[in-house]
Amino acid sequence: MNEAHLRLCSSPEWAAFVESELLPWALARTDLGDDVLEIGPGPGLTTDLLRARVLRLTAVERDGALAALLARRLRGKNVAVICADGSQLPFDSGRFSAATLFTMLHHVGSAAVQDQLLAELCRVLRPGGIVVGTDSMETPGRRDLHLGDVYVPVDPAGLEARLRAAGLVFVVVEQDEDRFRFVAEAPRGNAERQGPDAARGQHVSLS
Repeated sequence: MNEAHLRLCSSPEWAAFVESELLPWALARTDLGDDVLEIGPGPGLTTDLLRARVLRLTAVERDGALAALLARRLRGKNVAVICADGSQLPFDSGRFSAATLFTMLHHVGSAAVQDQLLAELCRVLRPGGIVVGTDSMETPGRRDLHLGDVYVPVDPAGLEARLRAAGLVFVVVEQDEDRFRFVAEAPRGNAERQGPDAARGQHVSLS
C-alpha cells in the first residue's frame, strides 16, 4: 500500500465512512457468529468495529509491518493478528463462523489468486458459515490512488459466478453506484455442493 493510500485508509474521514456507511451496509441482517476471520485489515479500522460485534476475531494481514502494528495496538483484546497470505490460510478446514473482506480484494495480485483466496475462505468456513465483503469499482481516481500498488479491480458483474466456482452457495451481489457488497454461504451438505439450485435452505439476504 503506497503512502498516500495508507494515509487515506488510516484517516478519520475513512474511519467515519466505514463506521457510518460501509459496515452497516455490508453487514445488514447478517449474523457473523462467534469465531470470525477478517482478511486484509490494513491499519485495522474495520477490525476495531468488527471486534465489538463478535466473541473472537482473527485478522489476517499479509503486510508484515501492518500486521505487527495492528497486533501491538490490539494486544489483550479479543483479536488474534496473523501475518499470512489469504490465498494460503494456516487454519484447519471448517473452523470459522464467518469471513469478512472489506475493500481489499482488489489488492490481490491476479484474478486467479483472488479466486484461490475465495476458495480458501470456503474451505475454512463451517458448513453454513458466511463470507461477506465489499469492494469498489475502478475509476480514474482510484487507479491514480493505487499508483505503485497492486491493483486488480473486481467486476461485480462476474463476481457471483466466481464465488460459486469457489464452492460457495446462496450468493448475492449488490451494487450501489461505484461500490458493491456480496455475501455467500459455505455449503451445509452434499445437496448444496452439487450445485447452486440443488438445494434450498436458510441464507442471508441483502435486500
